[in-house]
Amino acid sequence: MIRFEGVSKTYTTLVTRKKVAALADFSLELNRGEVVGIAGPNGAGKSTLISLLLGFLKPTAGQVSIDGMTARDYVESRGVGYLTELVNVPGHLKVPDALGRIAVLAGIPRNQRATAVLDVMTRLGLDEHASKRVKQLSKGNLQRLGLGQAMLGDFEVMVLDEPTHGLDPVWTARFRDIVRELRRPDRVVLIASHNLDELEALSDKVAILDRGRLQQVVSSTAESHIDAINWRIVFEGEPDVAAKLHGASPVEGRPGSWRVTMTRADLSRGLGELLRDGAVLVECTPEQGRLSSAFHEAVGR
Repeated sequence: MIRFEGVSKTYTTLVTRKKVAALADFSLELNRGEVVGIAGPNGAGKSTLISLLLGFLKPTAGQVSIDGMTARDYVESRGVGYLTELVNVPGHLKVPDALGRIAVLAGIPRNQRATAVLDVMTRLGLDEHASKRVKQLSKGNLQRLGLGQAMLGDFEVMVLDEPTHGLDPVWTARFRDIVRELRRPDRVVLIASHNLDELEALSDKVAILDRGRLQQVVSSTAESHIDAINWRIVFEGEPDVAAKLHGASPVEGRPGSWRVTMTRADLSRGLGELLRDGAVLVECTPEQGRLSSAFHEAVGR
């Protein structure tokens, strides 16, 4: 649905007139039904990429198209659900009024606006803040308000820029459920984030940017799970871990804790045997996920 074809964007500095390449020869396709992540260090080109996708900027070279249209034409005619990195809403508005004004811009019919606003407020836990003005909201609640604005309207393209910024652990976890609700066969959801764990959990694929160039696309399809990664495992007591998880080594000074490097499939089989033998599993977490490994390798390179 979305296609970047050899896209480059060059800026000219105001004082020295020096050319700065924010994005260089970027090509990527985003298909309907996908949740796609964008990751990269500060200055990698993520903001420029989003501005090009939303039609705020024109590429210096290459082409950005959405459903066969230029990005600008698509956004103007069909609209996009968009959460900005920094939510900026007039502080004097009350929460329902702020969402109501966005509902008007989103093209929601007058007789459906109140219901749509109430639904979004309920889903995001903003109904308990209905009497507050925007300037009275905490940082996390303001972020949820921004997310609510992006969710109003029936858009086939959604762009979420740092969506968990400022959210507490509870709402960071709930955000995963929200993304699952937003996923539809006819929709593309693009998430730009520094939170690699969230991107790995939510995305079908993640494009890693560095210094304006696409370094790698990490897929979360079943075929990508064949790679061995490092795990930390904690059991109650002292089960015979080494016999079932080959290569496992105990963590010094932490009884019941082990480290092992295995694929997900091999780890699952080994844990299954241990559990059938009566072992009690306390914790099993990747020490560094596949996306984190790929990210640090790409950026380091």
